[in-house]
Amino acid sequence: MYAVSAQVNDVQVVHVPLDVKNDFALQPDLINEKLSADPNVKLVYICSPGNPTATLAKKEDVQKVLEHPTWNGIVVLDEAYVDFAPEGTSLAEWVVEWPNLVVMQTLSKAFGLAGIRLGAAFASPEVAGLLNNLKAPYNISSPTSGLAQRALGKESLEVMRGNRAKIIEQRERLVQELPKINGMGKFKGGYASNFLLVEVLDGPQGKPCNETALQVYETMAGQKGVVVRFRGKELGCEGCLRITVGTAKEVDRFLKELKITLEEAQKGKLGAPAANEEKEEQKANDVIA
Repeated sequence: MYAVSAQVNDVQVVHVPLDVKNDFALQPDLINEKLSADPNVKLVYICSPGNPTATLAKKEDVQKVLEHPTWNGIVVLDEAYVDFAPEGTSLAEWVVEWPNLVVMQTLSKAFGLAGIRLGAAFASPEVAGLLNNLKAPYNISSPTSGLAQRALGKESLEVMRGNRAKIIEQRERLVQELPKINGMGKFKGGYASNFLLVEVLDGPQGKPCNETALQVYETMAGQKGVVVRFRGKELGCEGCLRITVGTAKEVDRFLKELKITLEEAQKGKLGAPAANEEKEEQKANDVIA
């Protein structure tokens, strides 16, 4: 969405790929090369954990970008999924030391409050003042503010932490169970979010396969009512599905339906993928957005 917002506002985007051979790690040296080559770049966006990779940006890699000797801009660290990462992962406290750092978090993920559309930015007073000057004239609504304050209360925080613990437990279960299913490949990326990125194999040759992954995705969503996300078109994600961690019952059903669907795929009983892959993927995304 950062790229979409930039394009809407006629702002050029400079892409720097992640290191696909190293669990989609940040490449700070390559980022710094881009910054040195073009002083017009004003913002660097880093997602930690990433989506769909679930990989954390290493603190030393973020620091290397912050310490660029000549570039004068702001590093924006998106920590939307950080609540599912190990304790001490967030770099929100770093804004005290680094005035060119902005850390963003949200109530949409671990708190389950995507409907109120509320997040927070941690920044230096100077940057916070600039953001206040730029924001729309309308403030956060009273219902949204009230719900957010309740969500951050002591009792609600305990509820969130309990739900988070259940999600992490089911995430670990998926890490153990998915490799046991014939037709599933390696996990890609990391394990620091409420989803996993995993390969689907073509069967006979045991290689990651976009066609099979797309068949599985479409069959699961269209016929079985279980929605995962096909991510095979993204860099380094050949044959990959992004699987969101659910409740114990949801994981039970997912594992059962996935095993059956893969068996059908290996026997050639699944239909060919839809002609318009992107349209079909968007339809499923709309369901779980």
